[in-house]
Amino acid sequence: MSHFSTVKTELRDRDALRAALEDMGHEPREGSLSVRGYRGQCETAELAIAQSDGTDIGFRLNADTGCYELVADLQLWKQTVPVERFLAQLNQRYALRSILAATAEEGFQVSEQANMADGSIELVVTRWV
Repeated sequence: MSHFSTVKTELRDRDALRAALEDMGHEPREGSLSVRGYRGQCETAELAIAQSDGTDIGFRLNADTGCYELVADLQLWKQTVPVERFLAQLNQRYALRSILAATAEEGFQVSEQANMADGSIELVVTRWV
């Protein structure tokens, strides 16, 4: 029998989280959503992405920590990578989106962005004063 699992994260910015999921090729839905699991079981989340089998991966805000938690039936995980790798990729894209937003707010522009062979992202920003 499957059941929902909750995975804690340090993801706090909903816009950066949504953009990171989009960068990874997902189409997140937003609002008060039902995340579907085994045999129609549901949990509530603020962001969700659909999987190929009709189940979802959701992200709900934990009011105590201010962070979004991943909520999903992990026995029905249908992504191309394991959940740990998915979260690592999501954290990387989230960090990039957060940095881009913060630097733009401070008047910086991206002059170079390169994906390195080791999977890291090299980013160069500049600002004219």
